[in-house]
Amino acid sequence: MTVSVCVGSSCHMKGSYQVVKIFGELIKENDLESVVTLKASFCMGRCLNGISVLADDRPIQNVGFANAQQIFYDEIYPQAQREKQALENA
Repeated sequence: MTVSVCVGSSCHMKGSYQVVKIFGELIKENDLESVVTLKASFCMGRCLNGISVLADDRPIQNVGFANAQQIFYDEIYPQAQREKQALENA
């Protein structure tokens, strides 16, 4: 799965680099490097909805550095865990 975090000017001002850092740490802590690719992206056109994040092609709304860990575990972790288990069972 690919997780893209906007680092354009509006999202940058909202703390997107901290979100990238938090997501990167959580991916590593949960041993998901084999199934999650974390990417920085320029403007996704969703500047009014918090920091723009896409999990594959699914937008995640209202992301900020204060809730990044919760967003990760609610929105990204379950799908990544399913993909990891599928790889292990293949």
